Amino acid sequence: MGNITVLICDDAVFMRRMISDILTRAGYEVVGEASSGARAVELYRALRPDLVTMDVVMPEMGGIEAVREIVRGDPEARILMCSALGQQGLMREAIEAGARDFVAKPFQPGRFLEAAQRVLA
Repeated sequence: MGNITVLICDDAVFMRRMISDILTRAGYEVVGEASSGARAVELYRALRPDLVTMDVVMPEMGGIEAVREIVRGDPEARILMCSALGQQGLMREAIEAGARDFVAKPFQPGRFLEAAQRVLA
């Protein structure tokens, strides 16, 4: 796998670390981390990663709003939403905003990687 670059967006440090571990072990290159939607948009524009993992609930600007902003600037953006159980209703909204797929927390590494691969396909 040629280094696929990833931007991880989640307000929880432990979630960012967990996602980073899963992806790094699979050969992805984590190029940035954002703890707010606004920072996610900023970093996306600066880094142009191949893949973005985006939490739904984040401070300043929520994940769905951040997806809208990113896709407005780059319709080809590949974004994987990460939602907690019970946020499935928001997933339809996220997909409409431009996310390519979603995975529910808590996730198994295998399921997470499958979702990442679907988004990149």
